[in-house]
Amino acid sequence: MNYMPGTASLIEDIDKKHLVLLRDGRTLIGFLRSIDQFANLVLHQTVERIHVGKKYGDIPRGIFVVRGENVVLLGEIDLEKESDTPLQQVSIEEILEEQRAEQQTRLEAEKLKVQALKDRGLSIPRADTLDEY
Repeated sequence: MNYMPGTASLIEDIDKKHLVLLRDGRTLIGFLRSIDQFANLVLHQTVERIHVGKKYGDIPRGIFVVRGENVVLLGEIDLEKESDTPLQQVSIEEILEEQRAEQQTRLEAEKLKVQALKDRGLSIPRADTLDEY
């Protein structure tokens, strides 16, 4: 196997099933169909996988184009071991409800944390007031 620099090394992974973790926290699973020098990806038969606790749900997304700067992790899925998971697959509606409940719990915990700091005379700047760069 010869060394290929940069995204050229992914050419041998075309038409294989991959998991892609995005910068915004989403997880995509699909077949890698194309890649360019900027690591932009085209995924086919893509599903968005949502994990909550020991459960997961897959939302069909079809063909998905991912800008390379949004990719945090890209990994090939071993098709033989794909079904060997300790997680329980549930319906889309159930996983979305679980996700909403988890996000609500996090939001309430964050509010309690901010209030506790405020009671002590401290404050945390809101995320939307901070520069991203």
